[in-house]
Parts: sequence; structure tokens; C-alpha cells
Amino acid sequence: MNKDQLFSNGKVTADFRFTEEVAEVFDDMLARSIPNYQQVIEMSALLLDRLLAPGDRLYDYGCSTGNTLLHLARRLTTKDLRLIGVDNSPAMIAKARRKAAGYAPGAQLEFIEADISTFPCADAGAIMLNYTLQFLRPLIRPQFAARLHRALRPGGLVLISEKIISHDPELNRHFIDFYLDFKRARGYSEIEISQKREALENVLIPFSLAENRQLLEEAGFKRVETFFQWFNFASFVAIK
Repeated sequence: MNKDQLFSNGKVTADFRFTEEVAEVFDDMLARSIPNYQQVIEMSALLLDRLLAPGDRLYDYGCSTGNTLLHLARRLTTKDLRLIGVDNSPAMIAKARRKAAGYAPGAQLEFIEADISTFPCADAGAIMLNYTLQFLRPLIRPQFAARLHRALRPGGLVLISEKIISHDPELNRHFIDFYLDFKRARGYSEIEISQKREALENVLIPFSLAENRQLLEEAGFKRVETFFQWFNFASFVAIK
């Protein structure tokens, strides 16, 4: 796994993009930037094991390098699932396909390069979005969430993990401080932290817990629960 040093030179020239350079270090970036990243994937696997039916199709929107689906391919072997990863980054999809060929050659696993906001999906058992919705423009999120609801079979579920904000100014400052300490403890320098934050400023726009819940409920989901939270990161399950 290549180490993430993309922001170590102290020069940010553009907004964050999922380029080939990012794809090469993305696994390390996730492990060092997302609190409890592996734990959330395992908790998602527990929910999927209980709620999916044999033969269901599971989509991972914004699948990046395929880590989540590769874990689920090994974890949910009794379900005979069809696992489909979708991402608009050619570099991410290329790396996911290379991994799949090496680590899960017998699984019903496919990676597709496509825009998740227009990707045709129907009769899905589940759709996952791990730290993906936050990169969609807020104005299109209601329509996108409604499309997710329509794409699911009755009883299907959406699993969403996101960076979130608190509308309580004091608590929000504390949560951000805790997160910056998390990154420092994993070897990121002050320059790397500040430069990445600047690169993401106009790209990653988080909602609060309440706003994410409202988004899902207004899309038609009647059962919405938070199944994990670490300060300014949270995971939701919504069932059709």
C-alpha cells in the first residue's frame, strides 16, 4: 500500500479530484483519514448479512479502489450475491479491477466506470455510499436520494457513511479538533492537514445528522437509523 504524501509539498493548485495519483495512495488515505473505517465496513457486513436475500444485487456507489466490495465478497459467501461497484474515476476502477482479479477471482464481482448520479439501477437489494454523498452538490441530493429509493426492491436498504457537521458551534469546533488530532496521530503533518482541507473545501459539503435523516425520509424511506457515529462521522441505514 503506497503511502499518502500528496499534500506534503505545501502547494495546493486545485480542488481535490480522484486522479490516478490519488488512486495510487487512496487505500492509505482512507485508513489514516476515516475514523473506524474498517469497523464501519464490518458493521455494514453484519447488517447486509441479516437484511439481504440470497441472490440479491448489492451496489457500491463511489466504490473507489474496491476495498468494501472485496471485503464483502469474502464475508458474505453464503448469500450468492452479485456485487457491483460504480465509480466515475477511471483510475479507481482500474485499480479495483486489478484487486478483484487477484483477491476474489471466483466472486460475482463487477466494477463499472459510470456517473452514479445517472447510473441505471433497478431491483437492487442494497446500495452503499461510503463517504460519497458528501461529494454531490447539495441541490441534486434530494433527487438523487429519491432515485436510490426507486432503485431498491421492497425491503431493500441503503447504507450511507458520511462526514457530518454539528449546528452547535462549540461542539462542532470540538469535533473538528478531535478529528485533526486523529490525523496527526496517524502521521499527517500540519501542512498536509491544512492543504488537504483547502483542496476539499469547495468539493466536500457535509450535512448534519438531522439533514441526512430528513433527506432520506423525504426520499421515501420510512425507517432510518444511525448505526454508527464518531464525533463528525456517521453511518446510516435506511430501509424501503
